Amino acid sequence: MAMKDYQVKRMFESIAFSYDFQNSFLSLRRDTYWRRVMAQCLHLPGEASVLDMATGTGEVAVEICRHHPRAKVIGVDFSPKMLTVGREKKKFKKFASRIHLSLGDGRQLPFQSGSFEAATIAFGIRNIEEREQALREFYRVLKPGGQLLIMEFDIPNDPLLGGIYRLYFDYLLPPLGNLLSRTNYAYSYLATSVHDFPTEREFLQEIGRAGFVSPGVKRLTYGVAKIFRGIKHARS
Repeated sequence: MAMKDYQVKRMFESIAFSYDFQNSFLSLRRDTYWRRVMAQCLHLPGEASVLDMATGTGEVAVEICRHHPRAKVIGVDFSPKMLTVGREKKKFKKFASRIHLSLGDGRQLPFQSGSFEAATIAFGIRNIEEREQALREFYRVLKPGGQLLIMEFDIPNDPLLGGIYRLYFDYLLPPLGNLLSRTNYAYSYLATSVHDFPTEREFLQEIGRAGFVSPGVKRLTYGVAKIFRGIKHARS
């Protein structure tokens, strides 16, 4: 395991105990809205199989099941503690027959080609150093015509809003998040990783290079979060 992989995994293992609370508190509960929109953006046939990569505690998987009553979700993450927290949540148990959580790596998914009608990953792609390799893996495991949705953080494009948000994101969120997570690095890493992520245009190009067609983006909360999409060619 590369040093960055080890450090990121150690970070998520250490903050798993309060991960959901941290996300909700620091986003002013907008994270709930963002996941709901992501689930609503999925266009699924009746009994669809969905891969949720970097599933964490299963919040996106639960939201998908709420909005798509016949869908089944396989949630994959590389943090055992995050998965354990997810399995113990009351709302997860409500959908336990339709959600399966397992350990895995987005760069080498343990599934046959053409296994899923859709794949999602929320706030996880920037943690994968070999990002284009992961995108190719998502393409491989999707069925022809399958949908990929990727949600990530960004800074609003509007100069005034962007400037105000940067004050919060760069100077207030890291120390407050570190305090809540009982670490001195977790939310400092968050800010750094968001700033290091490709621009909207660059990432759409990466999605296209992985083979996806009809790339696009949906901006949420003035662009604080964005949902990128791509479709596996129907003739693949």
